Amino acid sequence: MISRVAVLPHPPLLVPELVGGDDPDAAEVRAACLAAATSLTAAADHWFVIGAGERDARIEPPAAGTFRGFGVDVRVTLGSDTDTDTDADTASPDPALPLPALVAGWLRGRTAARRATVRVVPADLPSEDCAAAGARIAAELAGEAPVGLLVLGDGSHRHGERSVGRPDDRAVAFDGRVAEALAAADLDGLLGLDARLAADLGAAGRAPWQVLAGAVRADGRPWRCAGARLLVPFGVAYHVAEWEPVTA
Repeated sequence: MISRVAVLPHPPLLVPELVGGDDPDAAEVRAACLAAATSLTAAADHWFVIGAGERDARIEPPAAGTFRGFGVDVRVTLGSDTDTDTDADTASPDPALPLPALVAGWLRGRTAARRATVRVVPADLPSEDCAAAGARIAAELAGEAPVGLLVLGDGSHRHGERSVGRPDDRAVAFDGRVAEALAAADLDGLLGLDARLAADLGAAGRAPWQVLAGAVRADGRPWRCAGARLLVPFGVAYHVAEWEPVTA
């Protein structure tokens, strides 16, 4: 069963070796993500990861990859189905491993999670299909064994003059709405995000957030937010949130 949820961004700047110098903005995002991932591992050392990409994919341990395509050969793995990382340590890195899997592997290694299974959904997946995918994930994870749900995705990259794309005034309201929904564990708020607007704003996290909402709704238990932050360095919105089930 899903024991805890961590919603994190997945920029390559999380990896220190990929950032030139000691950048305080990158360090702040990294620290927030590692803190949430550490709490996730404390709840469950098996992670199920949701991210977005060009096409649907499922990546299982002991898959390995490298950040070489981002400038430095930092190698990561998704762990192992056994109690040790022996299989993962000997796996050859896949140069085509998508970014959500790379970041999941890096976070796993930094927080001592045992294994991570990654599901990549198409970034343009319609909202209703995201909800349905989430329901299937919840059914797969149902059972006694605890599983941490790691949801990876960035907000808009069109905030202000430091934005990756042309600045767009709509980005502030969009990411404000996302932040409010995450802070309130508001499933309807996440499912109501406009897919076309998200695409216009470069908010790649829209589909994973809506898959999360579908999974938690299908889970059936009440959930609450245990902490949420919105950081906007470099013109990109990075949402960090932790959800936990409400216990009597």
